[in-house]
Amino acid sequence: MEHKNSVEFLVRGRYALFTDPLTKIGGEKFTYQVPTYQALKGIIESIYWKPTIQWYIDEVRIMNQIRTQSIGIRAPHYKDTKNDLSIYTYLKDVEYQVRAHFEWNENRPDLANDRNENKHWLIAKRMIEKGGRRDVFLGTRECQAEVEPCVFGESSSDYDNVDLSFGIMVHGITYADEAYNEETKGKMSVRLWNPVMKNGIIAFIRPEDCEIVRPIKKMTMKEFVNGVNFQSVENEEIN
Repeated sequence: MEHKNSVEFLVRGRYALFTDPLTKIGGEKFTYQVPTYQALKGIIESIYWKPTIQWYIDEVRIMNQIRTQSIGIRAPHYKDTKNDLSIYTYLKDVEYQVRAHFEWNENRPDLANDRNENKHWLIAKRMIEKGGRRDVFLGTRECQAEVEPCVFGESSSDYDNVDLSFGIMVHGITYADEAYNEETKGKMSVRLWNPVMKNGIIAFIRPEDCEIVRPIKKMTMKEFVNGVNFQSVENEEIN
């Protein structure tokens, strides 16, 4: 579904690493075949984010063939000057079309005066044109990415006539200021789901629709004070 405050963008990079957490136990990393909801949410938040809004990823379109490449990484020890040789498996030459929209963060009633939907939307679109406010990366910091505007569904994809199921994957993380029910309040939780790609497109379910949710730890919301660590959107320039 396309919302009235939807944004669409293309993100591409030489490498991507959407880490399967099961592979991190031995010190090595292996990527999922497709980006997670949380990874794409991190990208749009690097483009434009305010605590007043909460981004929701609606769909992602897989443009390039899914290919992987294993690279030897020297991982430093934290307790001494030695290091280990680990093998990280990355996705190679990735490109995705993404559609997302924002909603007001109802956990932040103290920021209600910052709820100017049109201005947030215009700034977000402008930041996509500029390539984002902060560095954009695909899963991990070493996987730098480029962002530009696009029309979702435009141009051909290697998976236009392909349907795939990817099994149980991480959907994302629910932080304290994104809680959507009593079970997720005051803590950090991880969500799991079973993504299915149809004609190259994965339609994401909303966080509250994930049936598998596991708490990680207790967490409190960060406090924002206007003029100290927060600036109202009314004082920002769209350009």
